[in-house]
Amino acid sequence: MSETTTVKQQNTAAYFGRAVASFGIAMGAVTLGIYFLDADVWVRAFLAIGVLYLVTSAFTLAKVIRDRQEAGQIISRVDQARLEKILAEHDPFRKL
Repeated sequence: MSETTTVKQQNTAAYFGRAVASFGIAMGAVTLGIYFLDADVWVRAFLAIGVLYLVTSAFTLAKVIRDRQEAGQIISRVDQARLEKILAEHDPFRKL
């Protein structure tokens, strides 16, 4: 049976930093925009709650998608191991 190595995809520190900075800048811009909006405090509070709900929903969606992808990879690895075992045990010259 051949041994295979799994290549793990890993982001660079620069890419991670850029993603964090981009998120921070976007949240800061929206927060400042809501704060300086020429509207009643209740309107600004409603928009702030909406933004918080949107952000938490986006994080939850990203986690669900990641978990589903990881589960698919695990199932694929199990199926691959089963196939390799069957192929290793198969003897085409065995009499039935």
